[in-house]
Amino acid sequence: MVDFTRELRVAIDTGKVVIGTKETLKQLRMGKPKMIILAANCPEEIRIEIEYFSKLAHVPVYVYPGSSLDLGQVCKRRHMVAALAILDPGDSNILGLVEGGEE
Repeated sequence: MVDFTRELRVAIDTGKVVIGTKETLKQLRMGKPKMIILAANCPEEIRIEIEYFSKLAHVPVYVYPGSSLDLGQVCKRRHMVAALAILDPGDSNILGLVEGGEE
């Protein structure tokens, strides 16, 4: 878990990440994300919609084991973050961690 959190912070700092459910869904409809991260307590209707578009776009979805408040803290935000999309991982190896079987 520590490795994933560290890699997520590196991706946010060095790559391109879109934060928020509306922006995540917008990017998914365009097929741009390389990965989606959802908070464990993401509302069910949002989760279902994001997972549907992720399957259509063949984008992996990772469920962060913490709450949306925890995910917001990892993203260095003072508010809750239910979903985010990684468009460019930057210097992180976050895509390799998820493809390695952590889903």
